[in-house]
Amino acid sequence: METKLEKYNLMLKQAAALIEGERELLPILCNVSALMAQTFPETYFWAGFYLVKGEELLLGPFQGTVACVHIKKGKGVCGTAWAKAETIIVPDVEEFPGHIACSSLSRSEIVVPIKVDGNVVAVIDIDSKELESFDQEDQAGLEQLADLLAAQIKKAEFSCLFTN
Repeated sequence: METKLEKYNLMLKQAAALIEGERELLPILCNVSALMAQTFPETYFWAGFYLVKGEELLLGPFQGTVACVHIKKGKGVCGTAWAKAETIIVPDVEEFPGHIACSSLSRSEIVVPIKVDGNVVAVIDIDSKELESFDQEDQAGLEQLADLLAAQIKKAEFSCLFTN
């Protein structure tokens, strides 16, 4: 049985192969959301992206149940991670002030910002049906994924899709 670290390492290699040479953002995010969900089906109940558009996050590609479409900056876990430009791990979403309950099945969450030139352009959002599902190992793996995506976004000049 693979360890969590081994799974993240493999996922990162697979993500790099999926996005190499790709210049279209939508297929990249679609494939990476599927990859995340397939790598951690026992943990990831919802895995996807929110993209910065003006003063809100707009729902991007994801795997899971229906989701909130618009999230204001500083609101909920995703909006707070965007505003602070840092990863947020929430062991129990019921205890997060202002949590936005897109699904009543979500019990814990991790949100990782994707930054290009210091600006958050999107966030990775992962939810679990279990309490305390995410730790520093998840943070490290997902932050590496965010860096990989940020490098590709910058390289392919997808900036026309994002407005800050």
